[in-house]
This record gives sequence, C-alpha cells and structure tokens, in this order.
Amino acid sequence: MSTALESLLDLLDLERIERDIFRGRSRSAVVPRVFGGQVAAQAMVAAGRTVPADRHAHSLHAYFLRPGDPGAPIVYTVDRIRDGRSFTTRRVVAVQHGQPVFHLSASFQTYEEGLDHQVPMPPAPDPETLPTSAERLRGYGHLAPEVVERFLETREAVDLRYVGEPPYGEFGAPREPHSQVWFRTNGKLDGAVDEPLLHVVLATYVSDMTLLDSVLLAHGRGGWAVGDVVGASLDHAMWFHRPFRADEWLLYDQESPSASGGRGLGQARIHTRDGRLAVTVIQEGVVRVPREH
Repeated sequence: MSTALESLLDLLDLERIERDIFRGRSRSAVVPRVFGGQVAAQAMVAAGRTVPADRHAHSLHAYFLRPGDPGAPIVYTVDRIRDGRSFTTRRVVAVQHGQPVFHLSASFQTYEEGLDHQVPMPPAPDPETLPTSAERLRGYGHLAPEVVERFLETREAVDLRYVGEPPYGEFGAPREPHSQVWFRTNGKLDGAVDEPLLHVVLATYVSDMTLLDSVLLAHGRGGWAVGDVVGASLDHAMWFHRPFRADEWLLYDQESPSASGGRGLGQARIHTRDGRLAVTVIQEGVVRVPREH
C-alpha cells in the first residue's frame, strides 16, 4: 500500500464522537474548498457505521450545499430513518461553522437473489497501455508546474488514466461529450481495512474527480486547472449494482447529455475489468465561463 493511499484511508477513518455523530478532517484541494468526493465518501463512512454488517450500500443521493472549509473539521450527524426487514435508510448532514455544507441519503440492503441483466461494457484499451495522469499533465507546456503538482497531489492515492485527451489542453474544437478513465487505488487493500463498504467509499471519492469533464469537451474548454471555467458539484447520485474492488481496474465511462443555465449534467457507468456493471453515477454541477471585462 502506498503512503498516499494510507493517508487517504486515514482521512476517511472518522472519529466517533457520539453514537450517531462523527468528526472528519479535511485536506487542501486544487481550489480553496474541500473536495466534494471527500465529503461524500466521509458521509458514506458515517452512514455505513450505523448499519448492520450484512447490509450493503446500494444507493446514495447527495446535495452539496456550501463550499467546505479545508481548514476546519467536519461533523457528520446520522439520522436512522428506517430499519426494515430488507432495507436500511440513513440520512447524513455534514456541518461546519454551525451550517450544513452537505446532505446525503443512503440506502443499504441485505443480499437477495433476483432478475439479472446489464448493458454491455463499452470498448476501451487496456489501462496498462495508457499514460498515467502525471505523464499526461506534465506534458502540457501551457500549465504552470506548480498547478500541475498541486493537482496531482490531490490524486496521488489513485492511479487514474484517461483513455483520450482530457480537457486540460489549450482551447480546441468541441468534441463528443464523452470521456473514459480507468482507475484503481494506488496500492492493494488488505487486512482489517478490506471490507465491502470501503470499496464503495473509495469509488464514491473518485467518482467526483472527472465526471463533469465531458461537459467541457463539448465546448472545447481548457479545463478546471487552466481557470477558463468555474465548476462545483451541486448534486450527486450513485447506484451500486454488483460487488467490485477499488484496488482493481475499473472503467469509468462518462458522458454529458446536457448543459444549460450555468449547469452541466454528467452521467456514467463503472464497469469492472471483466465487464460487470458495478455502479451507475449521475451528477449535475455549476459550470460557468468567467466573463471578460
């Protein structure tokens, strides 16, 4: 396990203050606010720790209410909405400085046999044949080295590889609003930390990294790191269909069906390397182009 992955796992390991109250730490991001994937992942940890071990996460629905302060702890309060025979529902509110910054509802289910079908996995090259994020970003001469290194620092716990060119190049012609990335943790998960909830939590963390990139591709924008657009997650939903491991390659196939009103929509499917549909993701975010004065 890499040092960066150990640090991420430590970040996601919340302190229990009371029966249903937890406290989490933050770390700096590229922008001066808490990374949305971190808050969503920590909220899932809080919810999962109030649920019986035989009930596994099958969905989450979340709203990002205010920018998180990376210099302050985040308190997560869990409301035990329902404990049914098959399903368990939890509501989590994340609070900083006396105000809610994030709201999540999550549902957990006992294992059941049932109907089974899925869409096929889209074609994609093997992840080992693709350049790493560091190799790609350091190849862009128009990006300041300090921006690149700060950007990579937020992703060093994850081996994330774009299938095509990410929207970090200079302005170009609009492209199809479709993006693919392979990802896995930068190191194997084993021992006491290796549990089903952790893989869900890590996928939740990564899912917020690249989903809105497909919005930028449709308009030939240079990307978040360039500063020609301003973006922030508004809401986020995930459905967990089948078991998967976050330390094995996962294909994140993403597209944007719409952008309007200063918002962009991203939707995606996550497949395991052997083709099983593991997760469906939908997110809407603020995507604004700064006005020139």
